[in-house]
Amino acid sequence: MRVISGSARRTNLKTVPGESTRPTTDRIKETLFNMIQGELYDCLFLDLFSGSGAIGIEALSRGARRCYFVEQAKEAVACIRQNLDATHLGQKAVVMDCDVLAAIGRLKGKEKPFDFIFMDPPYNFEFHVLDELRQMDYIDDHTVIIVEASKETSFDYLDQFGYEMIKRKEYKTNMHIFIQKK
Repeated sequence: MRVISGSARRTNLKTVPGESTRPTTDRIKETLFNMIQGELYDCLFLDLFSGSGAIGIEALSRGARRCYFVEQAKEAVACIRQNLDATHLGQKAVVMDCDVLAAIGRLKGKEKPFDFIFMDPPYNFEFHVLDELRQMDYIDDHTVIIVEASKETSFDYLDQFGYEMIKRKEYKTNMHIFIQKK
């Protein structure tokens, strides 16, 4: 796994050993970032369930102003820190070593609205996270929430949460959906 583009281009990234995380492949990551590239410069990015930090690091490398990484697994947090050191992007990063739902609450009132929130939760956990996020002051009508999920995941509940799906990109076994508040 590596950084695809930007200031840290071609830097190899460490991954968390074992099967506790599902790293987004370079090809899928490149497709995702090609879709949002025009809106990344100087943006505020939140990477939930960060794993190795590859998504947030890619955002920083491509010009994001700041990225918050949220991860509770100790090995993964260490991996994120090592990858930030290797890419020299640590000064633009905030690593939150805690549960995602706890981090969502801790961020309330601390930041302007995020431009992008990316999450790759354990499959079928996105419902709980989206429910918590909809009440936060750091999400507005312009915040784009990107969820990586299995292709079988239903997002039929979005309307009742006050969200709308603005885009969907399917891959072989998973997908990215792009959501905004109505």
